Amino acid sequence: MLKIYPVVLEVIAALRPLLARIERRDCDLARQLRRAASSVALNMAEGMYSRGKNRTVRYHTALGSARETRACLEVAAAFGYLEPLSAELARRFDHVTGTLVRLVDGPK
Repeated sequence: MLKIYPVVLEVIAALRPLLARIERRDCDLARQLRRAASSVALNMAEGMYSRGKNRTVRYHTALGSARETRACLEVAAAFGYLEPLSAELARRFDHVTGTLVRLVDGPK
């Protein structure tokens, strides 16, 4: 198992209160956030047990979903549904995204 996978689950758990706040104001954005965040974990899990190009494709999809998750939160902040991401949550997103970039790019 990738060491980053439990971090992804922790980030998703940390999103629960933010998701609830967004859902009260914009159920479509909340639905998009829920799908994107789920996709990060699900594609990462699938990638861990895939081989070759399938593994890279799964990690690439997880990376796109991680960026989409963060974008949903940034849009919610722009609409005034919640405050901008805390420094700690932003750091954790950067950690997940950075790890996924390294997995997609492979060894250099």
